[in-house]
Amino acid sequence: MTQRIAVVTGASSGIGRATALRLAADGFHVLAVGRDERALSDACREIERGGGSAERLVVDVTSDEAPGLIVGRAQAKTDVGAGRGIDALVNAAGIISAAALTATTDADWDEMMTINVRAPFRILREAVPALAARRGSVVNLSSVAGTRVFPSLLAYCVSKAAVDQLTRAAALDLAPQCIRVNAVNPGVVVTNLHRRGGMDEGKYAAFLEHSRMTHPLGRPGTSDEIAGLIAYLVSPAAAWVTGDTISIDGGRHLTCLR
Repeated sequence: MTQRIAVVTGASSGIGRATALRLAADGFHVLAVGRDERALSDACREIERGGGSAERLVVDVTSDEAPGLIVGRAQAKTDVGAGRGIDALVNAAGIISAAALTATTDADWDEMMTINVRAPFRILREAVPALAARRGSVVNLSSVAGTRVFPSLLAYCVSKAAVDQLTRAAALDLAPQCIRVNAVNPGVVVTNLHRRGGMDEGKYAAFLEHSRMTHPLGRPGTSDEIAGLIAYLVSPAAAWVTGDTISIDGGRHLTCLR
């Protein structure tokens, strides 16, 4: 039996890294995609120590050549006789930055849309034939901010709402080819995302403490919890699930602004 192939972008840290490890544990050969060569190498070594199979691809997902490089490398691992293709594509690369409407520059807006929306769109579009060959599944990493708005996160909220609509529209377009497309919408998850978005350690600690009050289950989430949902969505158990945007946020989407 040919090993299943999974592509995970943003695999150098956070949810992307946790997803790469989880899918490898589930038997996928993982193509771990990201910009941080050392972090990708560490993730691949951890996968291999656990008996899994992985390789790294160091590339900026926003570059012109990224979609072709990613899909080409993934397909190269599939036996020709089995139908060269991709079984799972997880678009986990993304950024966040805090700015209200009047503080959002053109450059801020363009960067957010390029990384969070344009990159997964272009990779998915390139991967369609490879996904169709294996009746593959796609999971886009969205956010609770895709379904509701938060102050001073304008560009981020808009980008994640676009990811949700990309997911639904792609699911409808690709259903005739038996390609499933879903999104996961986490609340606050303990990763380096917010630190990279500009929070110092003190502000981040306060943010996590505040998250205990803003999430009804009383805590932020973990990368492994999100990876578990993604693993389900790309598994045969979810064979009749497509076009969905699934909240995994400790109940955050149910609450009023505070």
